Amino acid sequence: MAEITASLVKDLREKTGAGMMDCKKALTETAGDIEGAVDWLRKAGLAAAAKKAGRVAAEGLVGVATSGNIGAVVEINAETDFVARNAQFQTFVGTVAQLALQHGADVEQLKSAALPGGETVEDGLKALVATIGENMSLRRSAVISVSSGVVSAYVHNATAPGLGRIGVLVGLQSGGDEAKLAEFGRQLAMHVAAAAPQWTDIGEVDASALDREREILSEQARASGKPEEIVAKMVEGRLRKFYEEVVLLDQTFVIDNETRVRQAVEALGKELGTPVTVVGFQRFSLGEGIEKQDADFAAEVAAAARG
Repeated sequence: MAEITASLVKDLREKTGAGMMDCKKALTETAGDIEGAVDWLRKAGLAAAAKKAGRVAAEGLVGVATSGNIGAVVEINAETDFVARNAQFQTFVGTVAQLALQHGADVEQLKSAALPGGETVEDGLKALVATIGENMSLRRSAVISVSSGVVSAYVHNATAPGLGRIGVLVGLQSGGDEAKLAEFGRQLAMHVAAAAPQWTDIGEVDASALDREREILSEQARASGKPEEIVAKMVEGRLRKFYEEVVLLDQTFVIDNETRVRQAVEALGKELGTPVTVVGFQRFSLGEGIEKQDADFAAEVAAAARG
């Protein structure tokens, strides 16, 4: 049996991009035959990916892309924040965001879209899993478009252009000056990143969420011992506060910390001489809603080294 030298492991790693321990195992399994080890890794790559599929992927990157009056945002998850600094992963996320501009928000359709090299997004992701050695997933995608006006984007905690931990799109419908619309749209996208509204306008507030809030506020108000007619007024007053917290147009604009967003939009419309409408927004915060598990990463590395 050929000696499995560090140089041999290094050569195989450079050929395949696979992890060091995987390369060592492949060479051991193939008695030091480097070409056989390449095949072994290719065959084992997807099996390794499947083995990792049960592990929580709550890190990664959010990517945004815009083109004229359309914008897209995607979230691709990995297990650790190290992957977000990987150039291959960054390129992949940016490419998928661009593809979403053409293929829309449906994740399954996006997985079937062709990458520049001809393979599908899904196959490209599987190849990255095999190369980098972490579970990854294309979690979600969203698209905003306007018939006239702009779609503006903002990325918070950016690791590269268009890539970061929070990605926001804002659609502004208007026939006004696009440069001024774009400038305001970016400010509004920054506001959305900071204030995290849930709905654009009061009319969009989910009925069940509103009923739940009204019930809670009613119980709180009744605890004061006030008559029912006073309780009703107290509830309506507190509902206005609720709207100011969760509805974009009713929030205080973070740019000046004084004006309501609705007033800022109306002021822009007057300046441009034509109405401006916020048609919607999308805010993706990396890993939101994913139940994370505590993991001792150092112990995992040590265990791999012992293997």
